[in-house]
Amino acid sequence: VSITTIVVEDGELSTVCYRPEGLDQLLQQTKFTRRELQILYRGFKNECPSGVVDEETFKLIYSQFFPQGDSSTYAHFLFEAFDTHKNGMVSFEDFVTGLSIILRGSVTEKLNWAFNLYDLNKDGFITKEEMTDIMSSIYDMMGTCTYPCMQNDAPKEHVDNFFQKMDKNKDGVVTIEEFLESCQKDENIMQSMHLFDNVI
Repeated sequence: VSITTIVVEDGELSTVCYRPEGLDQLLQQTKFTRRELQILYRGFKNECPSGVVDEETFKLIYSQFFPQGDSSTYAHFLFEAFDTHKNGMVSFEDFVTGLSIILRGSVTEKLNWAFNLYDLNKDGFITKEEMTDIMSSIYDMMGTCTYPCMQNDAPKEHVDNFFQKMDKNKDGVVTIEEFLESCQKDENIMQSMHLFDNVI
C-alpha cells in the first residue's frame, strides 16, 4: 500500500505519492524496519509537506532542539552532510540514509559519516580550520548556560588535542585513514563518538 498525501500548494491540491518500491529500496539501504520508515516518513512529511527540506527550514527545525544556544552554524554543516546530492535540498531518502548510519551504523560507518561532516570542503582532509569551525559551532549550539565557565579558547584546545592524536605524520591535515585508525585505537575517542549521538 502506498502512502498518499494531499498537499496544498498555491491553493491547488496536488497528490504526493510515496511509492512502495521506494520503501522497499530504503528497507534494503537502511537499518530501519518498514514500520519505522513509515513513522519517520509521516514525521518528515509533517515538517516538510513538499517532501524535501531546504537549509533554512532545516535550521529552523534544528534550532527547536537547542533553544539555549545558536545552532545555525552547526545545522548548516549538518545539512551539508545530509545533502548528498549537493542540490540545496534534503529528501526523505537523504535524511533516513544518514540517520540510519548515525543511529544504527557500524563503528566504521559512523566514523566515515563523522569524517565527512568534519571535512567541510569535502576534499578528503580535515584541516585545523575546519575542525575549529565545527567545534566552535558545537559550543555555540550548546550555549553558555550549558558550559558557564567555558573559556573562549576551549574549541582551540579541543582541536589541538584532536590533531595531536590524529595527525600521525604531522602534515597539518587528517586523512580518513588517520581518522579511522586513531579513533578505533582510542577508547576515549570511541566513547566521545557517542556524545554526538545526542547532538545529531
